Amino acid sequence: MLTGMSTPPADDRTAIQVRGLTKSFTQSHVLRGVDIDVARGSIFALLGSNGAGKTTLVKILSTLLQADSGSARVNGFDVAGQAADVRQSISLTGQFAAVDEILTGRENLIMVARLRHLRNAGTLADDLLRRFSLTEAGARRVGTYSGGMRRRLDIAMSLVGTPPIIFLDEPTTGLDPEARLEVWRAVQELASGGTTVLLTTQYLDEAEHLADRIAILHEGRILVDGTLDELRALLPAAKVEYVEKQPTLEDVFLSLVGATPNGEQR
Repeated sequence: MLTGMSTPPADDRTAIQVRGLTKSFTQSHVLRGVDIDVARGSIFALLGSNGAGKTTLVKILSTLLQADSGSARVNGFDVAGQAADVRQSISLTGQFAAVDEILTGRENLIMVARLRHLRNAGTLADDLLRRFSLTEAGARRVGTYSGGMRRRLDIAMSLVGTPPIIFLDEPTTGLDPEARLEVWRAVQELASGGTTVLLTTQYLDEAEHLADRIAILHEGRILVDGTLDELRALLPAAKVEYVEKQPTLEDVFLSLVGATPNGEQR
């Protein structure tokens, strides 16, 4: 971890704390002493290429894998010794939407609420449909949803029971530009409501757009961990020069489909 950057204190304000975490599979060393701190109510982006160890770290934090060494605490609970408490504190959304395409969006949410033995499952489902702008689609079979709608429903299902911490493992992989913007907006709404979000991604613009803090994981090690401004400060100061800026492909796409950068329709 780069020295000199601000690090959140390990106290009640810290939702996730990882120290010296290692994990190997046969001869492959996936995690080589990972340290991170995630503040409550923040969006923390874990940025890295395929094979960097992002998903392995998320699986350890969500008690799906055991670390070889090191320690990790989630919501104040030790992932190794208090796994049940950790699982009650979190929700995990994987790289592919885990929704039932035969059921409607509302029925998917009700099913999860009933599996968690929650009362007023219908009311909870309606609230989440409204929160994620899916009310009009709630009575439709999920098989008719777009990729962005499925992912938003998947995230909504993760929030049944209001877990304080949610892990999003590459939530926009394979989505088109409009769907990505829909998911970005949903993630920002989660954090604004007080949910702590640990987001793994290989997209630089996604981390830049969403995260309060960014850690770059490379070959099982954290290279840097800081705010976007702190990471920018690692490079020489920008020169002021006149450059004729051409529209990006994203600019062209959003202009043609009538969407703004925030995902709103013109």
